[in-house]
Amino acid sequence: MHKQTVQYLFGGIFSLVIAMSIGRFSFTVILPYMQDTFAFSHATAGFLATSNYLGYLVGALVAGRLQIGGKRIPFLQISLVISILTTAMMGFTDAVIAWYVLRFISGVMSALIFVVAASLVLDQLAGNGKAHLSGLFYSGVGAGIALSAVIVSPIHAMFDWNGTWIALALFSVVLLVFIVLFIKPVTQHPQQKQSQTIASQKVPPTTWMKWLILGYSLEGLGYIVTGTFIVSIAEESTSFHGDATFVWFVVGIAAIPSCIVWSTLAQRYGYVRTLLISMLIQGLGIVLPAFATNTMTLYISAFIFGATFMGITTVATTLARQIFPVNSHKILGYLTAGYALGQMLGPSLAGALTNYTNSYQYALFGATAVVVIGALCLIGGLKYEKVKVGELATQVNLSK
Repeated sequence: MHKQTVQYLFGGIFSLVIAMSIGRFSFTVILPYMQDTFAFSHATAGFLATSNYLGYLVGALVAGRLQIGGKRIPFLQISLVISILTTAMMGFTDAVIAWYVLRFISGVMSALIFVVAASLVLDQLAGNGKAHLSGLFYSGVGAGIALSAVIVSPIHAMFDWNGTWIALALFSVVLLVFIVLFIKPVTQHPQQKQSQTIASQKVPPTTWMKWLILGYSLEGLGYIVTGTFIVSIAEESTSFHGDATFVWFVVGIAAIPSCIVWSTLAQRYGYVRTLLISMLIQGLGIVLPAFATNTMTLYISAFIFGATFMGITTVATTLARQIFPVNSHKILGYLTAGYALGQMLGPSLAGALTNYTNSYQYALFGATAVVVIGALCLIGGLKYEKVKVGELATQVNLSK
C-alpha cells in the first residue's frame, strides 16, 4: 500500500479517536462518576447528552454546506484543536450551564471532524483502489472507546472526574501531533477519479438516497439510548456484578473489528442488505437489558451494540459516498445531519421517560422499535443489489 495512503488511514483513525471516542463517547463512561459527585437526575444527564448531539447536528449541517475545497486539511486541524480544548475545559468547571455549552461546542467539532476526516480518508482510499479498507478507518472509534474504558477508572481513582477530562485532553494532544504529520495535501490523478466513477455505478441511484438518510436518522435516534445509558444501567442494576465501566470496554473491543467485518460483508453481499441486517441485529442487542439487567445480559448487549453501531456507520457512509462520489463531504454532511437529529432527540426522550417510569425498560423498547423501523426503510434498496447480481451473471455468461 502507498505510504501516503497508510498515513492518511492512521491520521484519520487518530482524528476519530479525538472527536468521537473522547470528544463524544467518553461522556458515557465518566457520566456515572459525575452523577455520584453532583447527584443530578437522569433527565439532566439526558439533556447534557442532547446538548452534545444538538451541536453534532449543527456541525453536520454546516459540513454539508461547506465550500472548503482544498482547505479541508487546515480546517480539520483547527477543529481538532477546538475539540481538545472543550474536552479539557470540562474538567475546569462544575457549573452545569458551562457543561451544556462545552458539550454543544464539542458536538459541533465532532461532526465537522467526522465528516471532513471521512471525506479525506475515503477519497484517498478510493483513489488508490483501497476503498475496502474503510473499515480500518472507522475502527478508530472502537479502539478509542476500549482505551477510554480501560484508563478512565484508574485516572478517576487518582484525579477524580475532572482530572479524567483533562488527562483525556492531554492524550488527544499527542494524537494531534501525529495527525498533523500524517495528513498532508495530495494531488489526485485522473485514473483515481475514474476508479471512483466506476465504483459509483454499482450502488442504488441518487433518488434512493432519501431512504438511506431516513433509515440512518432512525438509527441515530435508537442506538444512542444504549450509547448514552448502558454504563448507568449497569451501575444501577442490583443484579450486575463487577465494574460497570467494563461494560463500555466490551463495547469498544467489539467495535474495533466490526467495521472491517461489516464492510467486508457489504462488498460480498451488498451494502443495503448488510446495513439492514446489522440494524436488525443491533435492535436485538438494545432490547436485551429491558428483560434482564444481570451481568451476562448486559455484557451480551454491550457486545452486540459495539459490534454493530460503528459497522452501521461504516457501511452507510461508504454507501453514501459511492452514490455521490464527487464532493463527498457534502452528502456525508447531510447523512450525518439526519443521524445527529435522531441522536439529539434520543437521550432527552429516554431520560425523561426513565424518570417518569423509574425504569430504563420502556426507553429500551422504544429505541429497539425505532431501529427496526429504520432497517425496514432500506428494503426498497435491495432490488438494486439484485440488479447488480443479475448484471454480474450476464457478464460471466458473456465471458464464456
